[in-house]
Amino acid sequence: SLGGVDMAEFVKFLPPVQDGSLPIVRQLFYLPPLAVVVSIALSAWSRTLRYPWPLRWLFLAAALPVSLQLLPPAWSPSSLLGPEFRLQTAVLGGCWVLLALSWLLGRLPAWVGGSLTTVLALGAASLPAWQFELAKPAINAVYGRPPAVGWGFWAGIAGLVILAAAGVGLVAWAFRGDSKLWRST
Repeated sequence: SLGGVDMAEFVKFLPPVQDGSLPIVRQLFYLPPLAVVVSIALSAWSRTLRYPWPLRWLFLAAALPVSLQLLPPAWSPSSLLGPEFRLQTAVLGGCWVLLALSWLLGRLPAWVGGSLTTVLALGAASLPAWQFELAKPAINAVYGRPPAVGWGFWAGIAGLVILAAAGVGLVAWAFRGDSKLWRST
């Protein structure tokens, strides 16, 4: 079985993708970890959410291994600078910069972080699934049977939908004008 980010490498070996007859945008399979890391960078130090310091550091520490999913399965430092992986390397570096600047991103209005989280999470839930649906006939042609969709696919979609709902909730709260999000006094 393949994980979602592994699909980005797998699909490039399908004959219709290689000959150009199946236009797969394989980088879209990297959207789920990207959405999670950017959402953490936007929310960890949010002045609105006011997470305790240890939790903020835990979020940032948890985001680092998630960001490493943006690396190709087999890589070397020199291959990351090649044309095939240059975009992935730049996005990975961008994720690390966002995580390092999360203390500054925490000053953004709540609706900005919530909106970006919602858009990223919905895109990360739908676009890779769409690309997978496009690739299924080609995978079926190679292996003689359609690829199975495992529990990880559904768990990932559910997590991204929950993340999008949290973003919507944050936007709704921001426009309500209430200064108390979680804490009661």
